[in-house]
Amino acid sequence: MKRTRTSKAWMREHINDTYVQLARKEGWRSRAAFKLMEIDDKDKLLARGAVVVDLGATPGGWSQVAAKRVGGGGMVFALDLLEMEPIHGVDFIQGDFREDEVLHQLEEKLDGRTVGLVMSDMAPNMSGVPLVDQARVMYLAELGLEFCKAHLKPEGAFLVKVFQGSDYENFLRAMREVFKTVVVRKPDASRDRSAELYLLGRVLR
Repeated sequence: MKRTRTSKAWMREHINDTYVQLARKEGWRSRAAFKLMEIDDKDKLLARGAVVVDLGATPGGWSQVAAKRVGGGGMVFALDLLEMEPIHGVDFIQGDFREDEVLHQLEEKLDGRTVGLVMSDMAPNMSGVPLVDQARVMYLAELGLEFCKAHLKPEGAFLVKVFQGSDYENFLRAMREVFKTVVVRKPDASRDRSAELYLLGRVLR
């Protein structure tokens, strides 16, 4: 398929991206690793020995960071619709988080353990129609929030990617109903032109 000028420009930007180059140099699977590291450095989410769930994990940048920071005494459970190459210290499930069967698999692996951090960098395949894409992103965020209600420790945290748009304020209100504190994070590694933000909720109400 012939590349459009837009796709060529994106590829050129991606190749020349500082964080992409740094990820390759340091052995991280994606530039997204730097987003999580920056947020964790500020908010201290990944405690040694913690149980972490990574939703929408592939290619594994966030899982790599989590496994390294929680250490051997911690546990990282990762889930994605797409295949992911194994990462030491990460228990991966391939499946669609929207399906009950896949959710049950994750619950079985948790085996009654409560989770210290649920993190979700999930994004659907983008259609290019802003209203449709916004609704899909928020639906995934809502599923993550429901998972937190059932499996998060009382003092646990939820870090979730959202996009600014029509449903953003509604989801922010829903987060505030579940968590005592909710803050917005826009790490340096998140491209300026991107509408993505990360909401961090801490301590269940």
